[in-house]
Amino acid sequence: MAVEPVLSHKAIARFLRPQSVAVVGASDKPGALGATLLSNLQRNGYAGAIYPVNPKRSEIAGLTCYPSTDALPEGVDVAVLAIPRAGVLDAVRSLAARKAGGVVIFSAGFAEGGEEGLAEQREIARLAAEAGMVVEGPNCLGLVNYVDRIPLTFVETNAVPPAGRRAVGIVSQSGAMAAVLGTMLLARECGVSYSVSTGNEAASGVEDFVDWLVDDPDTHAIAMIVEQFRKPQRFLAAARRAHAAGKPVVLLHPGKSSAARESAATHTGAMAGDYKLMRAMVARAGVIFAETLEELGDVAEIAARCPIPPSGAAAVLGESGAFKALTLDLAEELGLPLADLHDADSPELRAALPPFVPVSNPLDITAQGLSEPAIYTRTLDALLADDRVGTVLAGIIQAEAITCAIKFPAILAAVEGKTLTKPLIFAGLDEGAEVPAERIAALRAAGIPWFPTTERALRAITRLTHWSARDLGATDAPALPVAGLGDVSGVIPEYKAKQLLAPAGVAFPKGQFAASPDEAVAAAQAVGYPVAMKAQAAALGHKSDAGGVMLNLADDASVREAWTRMFANVAAYDASIALDGVLIEAMGKRGMEMIVGAKNDPEWGPVVLAGFGGVTAEILQDVRLLTADLTQEAVEAELMQLKSAALLAGYRGSPALDVPALAALIVKVGQVLRAEPSIREIDLNPVILHPKGEGVVALDALMLVD
Repeated sequence: MAVEPVLSHKAIARFLRPQSVAVVGASDKPGALGATLLSNLQRNGYAGAIYPVNPKRSEIAGLTCYPSTDALPEGVDVAVLAIPRAGVLDAVRSLAARKAGGVVIFSAGFAEGGEEGLAEQREIARLAAEAGMVVEGPNCLGLVNYVDRIPLTFVETNAVPPAGRRAVGIVSQSGAMAAVLGTMLLARECGVSYSVSTGNEAASGVEDFVDWLVDDPDTHAIAMIVEQFRKPQRFLAAARRAHAAGKPVVLLHPGKSSAARESAATHTGAMAGDYKLMRAMVARAGVIFAETLEELGDVAEIAARCPIPPSGAAAVLGESGAFKALTLDLAEELGLPLADLHDADSPELRAALPPFVPVSNPLDITAQGLSEPAIYTRTLDALLADDRVGTVLAGIIQAEAITCAIKFPAILAAVEGKTLTKPLIFAGLDEGAEVPAERIAALRAAGIPWFPTTERALRAITRLTHWSARDLGATDAPALPVAGLGDVSGVIPEYKAKQLLAPAGVAFPKGQFAASPDEAVAAAQAVGYPVAMKAQAAALGHKSDAGGVMLNLADDASVREAWTRMFANVAAYDASIALDGVLIEAMGKRGMEMIVGAKNDPEWGPVVLAGFGGVTAEILQDVRLLTADLTQEAVEAELMQLKSAALLAGYRGSPALDVPALAALIVKVGQVLRAEPSIREIDLNPVILHPKGEGVVALDALMLVD
């Protein structure tokens, strides 16, 4: 296992804002990594000490060369290794001895290059841990400190400082994508504070840099591109700190396929794959997910440019009835709340409009703005002043320069001389319209993001609106240990799982385990006819597939006959399965079949899965993944987000179901998971949900215990 140094903010600050830089592999050959790096530093006016290292040269770019890293002055803040992989490990060893603050490693071929490369990467991690040294890479593009104009990268860079603008910090495992995102944001005249590509993360990962950026006064939002979180708990802690600080973290996470290590022992294991589990945990920590690189840039731009992020209900100003209808459709699809505005309750907006334009949201002012541009100023003034509105989107037809000259000044007039207390966002309806660059620049300078399409703006607004409303509060329900858990391991069959979970408060049907036909009859008599009989064995995960479930047994004779038939069914299904016996349970009344499961990931921790269950659970996958620390109220809200949630509230005359009881069961399972990390999975399927006030009963149970 790789060594994980705990890096102080002081160490990260020294690395990101170095007063001295060694360029190992310095060169003046055009195109060489060391040459571009030196050129970057000098062209951007780096004022610190630069120490080129090249044993074949005495001077490069007007700077004295050092023959080796051993010859460097002690305590260089950052050494950038622009050298082949073969020399990297010795250089890191030497720099650690020289008390360097950090190392940037461009070279590839380490963990991704086979066993030898992996061994070298682990040694780099060990050296860094011992020396308290930051290591960026291997296999990275380096970093750019835009604030101080320090580009430690081999990509030719003009490090444009934020210069008083609110800015985005970029943290990416992919160096190429970090550069692409930086280019995208800078092209939109959005400030960038720092851009760090972490590569293989031998010793320093995304969580180290995110945690530092949370406290950085020059960073107002953090945009991330991450394929794998190598230290999940540290990242979650940093993300929660960012949310508490009001600093949005926006994540693009490529790779939604589940890893091969996923267990399929239970329905829960099959459905709570690694990506879904990660997403549930990271979202719970307050991170915003972007689905595309474009959306990552869109959300990050609004978060950085607008001092107050979108929240509450939005209002949309438009110039087309068709656009109004399209916006209503998209807002409903996205889950973006729109403020409810009407003539009777919006006097300021009503006064701003001509008589033939009714107050509505979205608001359609028709083409009136072409003949009366002041209508933009009046309506935006009214919307920005309305306490029911948290965000204003102006969806405008731009057409060409003459139209823009009519509309843009009137829109800007609504914010001139004012401090915006909510975001105003501009989006064109006509992507590709000839919009003069100075018009867009004027909007941006006034703190108004400009988007070429309303669809992109609405999606980004929705992401941030949901982020603003997110409550990270946890349940105060204590962890709930399970007595006797230490005596079992592996796949725990139903009857044993129920014996373990029933004392924790999970409701099961009245029942008894039986190891012989006589015991089965006695159990049925004790439970009371009619009964169900279910085959019991750790190797029999899906009993109904093997003919291992028989219902409505009415008397002693039917129980004996069912015993014989059931053992024969299972033997025919798989002769290697030896049954422990059967579980005899009372027949219950019908209800809605749900599933409640749980998974304890060794890196991410416990997660609970809940939704519509039964034998089709894995096909329909109408489930929600929830962290194990949610309050009952939060769980109830999550359940109502299921695709088939209408069935829970009562559908076409059927009674409303006992959602609070189901939520209480989910909280209980979460309490168990938080107390017992050795429980790898729990599967309660089906859970029968009865009408409101009548509770829930778990008919089946399966556990996987380490």
